[in-house]
Amino acid sequence: MTEGSTWSFEDDRGRLVEADRLPSRVLAYVQAGATLWDYGIRPEGIFGSGHDGAEPDRAKTGTLPLDAVDYRGAGDDLDVDALLRGEPDLVVAVSYGHGQLYGLDPDTAKHLEERVPVVVIDVGQARTLDRVTDRFAELAESLGGAPAPGAADELHAARERLRAAAGGGGPRVVALSPASQEQAYAARPHMWPELRVLAELGVALVSPPEGAGVNWATVDWADAAALEPGIVLADVRSNAVPLDEVAAPAWERVGRRAGTVPWNPEPLCSPQAHARFLRLVAEALEGAANV
Repeated sequence: MTEGSTWSFEDDRGRLVEADRLPSRVLAYVQAGATLWDYGIRPEGIFGSGHDGAEPDRAKTGTLPLDAVDYRGAGDDLDVDALLRGEPDLVVAVSYGHGQLYGLDPDTAKHLEERVPVVVIDVGQARTLDRVTDRFAELAESLGGAPAPGAADELHAARERLRAAAGGGGPRVVALSPASQEQAYAARPHMWPELRVLAELGVALVSPPEGAGVNWATVDWADAAALEPGIVLADVRSNAVPLDEVAAPAWERVGRRAGTVPWNPEPLCSPQAHARFLRLVAEALEGAANV
């Protein structure tokens, strides 16, 4: 705390964010809001990114009570007036590096910070998932939240289950975001904090060929099939084409054979949410071993 303030938090830009009372009306980027809810902090509102539409993307909202949380919209629908209509006393945003508020036009972000305190949590590739999770935990606890009872044990058990399931070598695992009937985005696993965790636990993640694209390689469905996945981590956000709707002939054989695990590339960063994802991957690996 600094003199004259009753609440403060140093965010991932190195800025000390202060308020004269404990914030109680939090507006958050959807990923941040859903994560805070897992610590018992209910945001008064959430907003999306340019990938989102007029309704909140259920792949990103976790267990948020959407009947009690106002969705402000996304993309061009977001201006300062829309963001502030619920009179928030704190905004929690995420960044993929360089401190830029993801999902907000820089000019909108600038004017927002002139009106209300803004905390930014870095969720970018330079961070480990553990570090991102710790930062959300620190913020939630500063706001009066607490970890869910047993969440740490749940995560530990999920990690050990996945480690055991992956121990025998396991099938090839590819993370895909279907873009159209012609193309997909194949994730470069080392660029994604949650995928690096899978690799650390022994999952046989497959990287697409080197080339353009930092986080993703753009591939046609023949190239995706050539990666020979036994399991696909399929992007389930609303901007992705559902994998089971892909009808490309080059993918048909692989698509029938491969197991599928739903994957949200903007994951909730709480222990229980991470544990749910690890259990899904473990179940898929266990199922493949029993075929």
